[in-house]
Amino acid sequence: MAETSPETSGEGWERKVIEKVALAAIAEQRAARRWGILFKSLLLLYLFLLLFVGVGWMKKTDYRASGKHTALVEMRGVIDSTGQASADNVTAGLQAAFKDENTQGVVLRINSPGGSPVQAGYINDEMRRLRGLHPNIPLYAVVEDICASGGYYVAVAADKIFVDKASIVGSIGVVMDGFGFTGTMEKLGVERRALTAGENKKFLDPFSPLLPAQKEYAEQMLEEIHQQFINVVRTGRGQRLKENPDTFSGLVWVGSKSIELGLADALGSVDTVARDVVKAEDVVDFTVRENIAERVARKFGATLAETFVRSAGQSATQLR
Repeated sequence: MAETSPETSGEGWERKVIEKVALAAIAEQRAARRWGILFKSLLLLYLFLLLFVGVGWMKKTDYRASGKHTALVEMRGVIDSTGQASADNVTAGLQAAFKDENTQGVVLRINSPGGSPVQAGYINDEMRRLRGLHPNIPLYAVVEDICASGGYYVAVAADKIFVDKASIVGSIGVVMDGFGFTGTMEKLGVERRALTAGENKKFLDPFSPLLPAQKEYAEQMLEEIHQQFINVVRTGRGQRLKENPDTFSGLVWVGSKSIELGLADALGSVDTVARDVVKAEDVVDFTVRENIAERVARKFGATLAETFVRSAGQSATQLR
């Protein structure tokens, strides 16, 4: 019977260890290459996104004007500075629509529950400016499902407002909302520690009790903005508006009722307004379409910051 010498046995053991170390090194190199390829791909994608943002890729008005037409601009969703219904987007579309020499009339199609009073004010101001510059081109607002609060703030700058009989119109009011966590903090035994310079620096802080003086001051601000809203509606609607105690209370009405109250002028859609009012049946869309790269950047940038602020309970003033 053959016997294995200690020398031979030792050599086999060493060989196996070396093989295992070599295989592990090879596997580690392969994994490193895979991760390197992944990170390089992500970096390349990021650079492409930055490039698209820089050149404004896909952010344009998708219109093809070939003859006399009705120009269409859409304002859809919540009105804010970072969304599709921002003042920058809506006013850019309106400016392009009025500038086109073949535009016979402009229709702003609205489907919005409201939003920022500042953004709505920017759009309202620009609509009135464009009407003054182009007195021979009418500007009409056409309401789809909803035109409330900030959406209606925008609509009143048009020559006329057309609605569907079931549209929701109105909500002429202002709201500032937030949360208070003082009771929850007490139950959890959490102590609020915030050092400030200025007695009102923690104005409406969600982690501190609501002080009567600060509440009164906030209500005064809301009343000022509400009065601005009321003045804009009265200016835009003029003698057509049939005021009653509920007109500026924040209530909403269906489209047919809004016509009775003078909040709107008539029933109509984009097609009927283009055909029967503007007399230019061909509708050309001048809406500024959102840049895909900007949408991605916003989702992972500004939107995250906004979400953080809202989750912390900070108050936001909105026309809604």
